[in-house]
Order: sequence, then structure tokens, then C-alpha cells
Amino acid sequence: MNGKDYKIEVENLDTWFGNKHILKDITCYFEDKCVTAVMGPSGCGKSTLLRTINRLNDMIGDFRMRGKIWIEGENIYGSQADVYGLRKKVGMVFQRPNPFPMSVKDNITYGPKLHGTSDEDELEEIVEQSLKKAALWDEVKDNLGHPAPNLSGGQQQRLCIARALSVNPPVLLMDEPVSSLDPLSASKIEDLIINLKKEYTIILVTHNVQQAFRVSDRAAFLYLGELVEFDKTSRIAEAPEDERTEAFITGRIG
Repeated sequence: MNGKDYKIEVENLDTWFGNKHILKDITCYFEDKCVTAVMGPSGCGKSTLLRTINRLNDMIGDFRMRGKIWIEGENIYGSQADVYGLRKKVGMVFQRPNPFPMSVKDNITYGPKLHGTSDEDELEEIVEQSLKKAALWDEVKDNLGHPAPNLSGGQQQRLCIARALSVNPPVLLMDEPVSSLDPLSASKIEDLIINLKKEYTIILVTHNVQQAFRVSDRAAFLYLGELVEFDKTSRIAEAPEDERTEAFITGRIG
């Protein structure tokens, strides 16, 4: 693999939780400045793939993996891998908004301060730019000192996106980021995803086929831990090659 336009490369990835084999020999790549939707029914391994890419599964005692994952050419499971540095390269947005129990501003500055930024002017600039990228600045700019948990659900999720962007990661992982939101809030975040791909590599986990078709450039279909199909979203939408993909798209499975 090692294509020059590939931000992330996954090679022969297998994962287990205890004796349960979750992902089975996954090989795929993710292009720079592109939205890739990873879709499939519940329990197919979508979130496991995402959490393996940023090594969050390391925190689970019975997790083990085999294979290689490169991010910007670095094998993140290699013996010299810098997990702390990985956290700066890969932003993560979860299914439910999880703002820290502190002010809007402190949510955004938390990451930069953790990574050594202390200049107040620089932090102010990071807050403004991160919130603008998340299409939230105009709604909260006069209330940066207010508690973040007081925001609406949709605002909280956009704040979590801004927080992820605050350390300027090249990669943004999003695990069903709109599944707990109302349709209007979900639509705002879908628009945001399309806009953010101008600067970031985005992997979006979703079980919503229409959402995948609306926002992604490429799509992967996982089923029972196997990568069944991976191609341009338009091609999969128009002419899926595998009958399992067609069954999922048409609602017969999932």
C-alpha cells in the first residue's frame, strides 16, 4: 500500500475481545481530505475499527490485535509508537456529546494546554478558530465562561467537535455523532462534516445508509467483522457488487 495520498492505512487487521473475534483480516486505506463512511449493522465491528485506529481499545484488558495501522506513515502499533503523540494526530467525537464539566472556553483550551500551549493570546485564537470551524462561534462567543453542559445537545456535540479540532489533528474520527440528536441538529453536523473535509481526513461510523450517501466520498461496508465492500460511495450506492451490501442498503439486513 503506502500510497502517497493515503492518510491512514490498515493492513491485515484482526481484533479480539477475549476469545471473540471482532474484525477479521481488514485491509483498507483512508484518503486525505476525504470523508469515508464506515457503515454496517450493529455489532459488525464499526466502532471497534475506529477505536483501534486511535488505540482506545488498549484500555480494555482483554483486547488484542494483529496487523498494522499506519497514520501519516507511522505504524501506530510499532515498538517505537508514541501513543501520546497519536492523541494529537487523531481527534475523536463520540456517539453522545460528552463536554467536560467546565466552561465552554475551558473545554477548548484543555487539549492545547495539555500539549504545552500556555500563551493566553494563542489560546484565545485557538478557542475562536475551533468554534468557528465547528459552526458554533456565533452562538457562544458571548458566553464562553458559561458551563458547557448547559448547552443544547446539538451545541454540545459541535463543542465536542471544536474540542477535538483544538489541537489541529489531521484526522477526525466520528462514531455515529448524530444518532442522539434531533433532525435539525443532525443536519447541521452533516453540513459541518462536508465542510471540514476541506482540511481533515474524516472517518464517519454510521448505521444510517442515507447519511453515508449524503456526506461521504468513499464508503466501507462491514458485516460480521468482514470488510465486504470498499469503494467510492457513488459506486456502492448505484451498483453494490456484493449481495450483502445490497441487502443492507435496501434495508433487508441491519
